[in-house]
Amino acid sequence: MKNQNTKNLVTAAVCLALCLVLPFLTGQIPQIGNALSPMHFPVLLAGFLCGPWWAAAAGAIAPLLRFFLFHSPALYPTGIAMCFELATYGLISGLLYQRLSKRPVNIYVSLIAAMLAGRVVWGVARVILSGVSGELFTWEMFMAGAFLKAIPGIAVQIVLVPLLVMALKRAGFFERTVPLPA
Repeated sequence: MKNQNTKNLVTAAVCLALCLVLPFLTGQIPQIGNALSPMHFPVLLAGFLCGPWWAAAAGAIAPLLRFFLFHSPALYPTGIAMCFELATYGLISGLLYQRLSKRPVNIYVSLIAAMLAGRVVWGVARVILSGVSGELFTWEMFMAGAFLKAIPGIAVQIVLVPLLVMALKRAGFFERTVPLPA
């Protein structure tokens, strides 16, 4: 059990590091850099690789850590809302992947359910934060931010996350860690 916890911790840390680095790479593409949702991808992947709790923690921490290190995304309201959104991505993708049979179609079910739940949680967080600050947050703003502007990122996630999960499964990543002989 100790080796599995270590493996999950390291995997979550790698996914967290990817959350910090990927926005630098996608930011070089002016038209769609932000629309690729570079921080979402590693957290969704973490749900499959290290389970719901580690992935939720990585998702909740990523926007805060990125703000304190690089001053992006803006902490309020964007970063705070993203903390809830990304934590939901990791939690839901990990929970569903653990609970559903390991057929490839359930990778897609887990992924899409996590993506929808995360966007709903983001919208609720934005409504609450907007109410606190007195800002306007409309249904149109929710639809644009959660879906319309995110279409490139949604497409990339739906293609790449399942492919990576299946490739790592074939490579034996999901097998229980065996202790090394002393």
